[in-house]
Amino acid sequence: MDNLLKEALIKYISGVILIGLLLFVPAGTLKWNEGWLFMVVLFVPMFIAGLIMYFKAKDLLRSRLNAKEKQSEQKDVISYSALMFLASFILAGLNRRFGWSDLPKSVVTGAAVVFLFGYLLFGEVLRENAYLSRTIEVRKDQKVVDSGLYGIVRHPMYSATVLMFLSMPLILNCIYSFVIMFTYIPLIIKRIRNEEVFLEKELQGYSEYKKKVKYRLLPYIW
Repeated sequence: MDNLLKEALIKYISGVILIGLLLFVPAGTLKWNEGWLFMVVLFVPMFIAGLIMYFKAKDLLRSRLNAKEKQSEQKDVISYSALMFLASFILAGLNRRFGWSDLPKSVVTGAAVVFLFGYLLFGEVLRENAYLSRTIEVRKDQKVVDSGLYGIVRHPMYSATVLMFLSMPLILNCIYSFVIMFTYIPLIIKRIRNEEVFLEKELQGYSEYKKKVKYRLLPYIW
């Protein structure tokens, strides 16, 4: 087993354990259908995507595993996002224990479908953009990608994450966690604005790309 595969497996297994603890310990039980549904729709596609990257795009997998944000403003956004996820997952578990809210099954199922659709969009973004990274950076040979989803909005990866993150608490049957997760919207707007300032300075052709593709996140909205 090479180091890249070993690192990927360690981070994957650690993620499964961490999310499982954040959900099921507050829930006080393993008998939670929505919790297990969420674990499946989150980690099964993640495992498949990791395998594809390992065999087809090792450099991309390596860059996403070793990403460390350098800009202080973006570090703040990441820290706030981590707190958002922490609070949302723990609250969802507590909601399962105490029964504060109960969404219709159709909402839970629909949210799972939306989440998987967001995952598909995310996978397409990875396929279209070989320069994609978890941090804001520009490589020496990097060029502006302006086709496919990038011809519709300038940040399709973030569009996919909005769908995924907002559907998470609904899969977990917790409207209160949804309220918390909704704070992702101002966080991602802040990140996008900062990222575009950086890209205009560092990535040749990005200013022209902004004129060509007007919308950042959602077509006809923003």
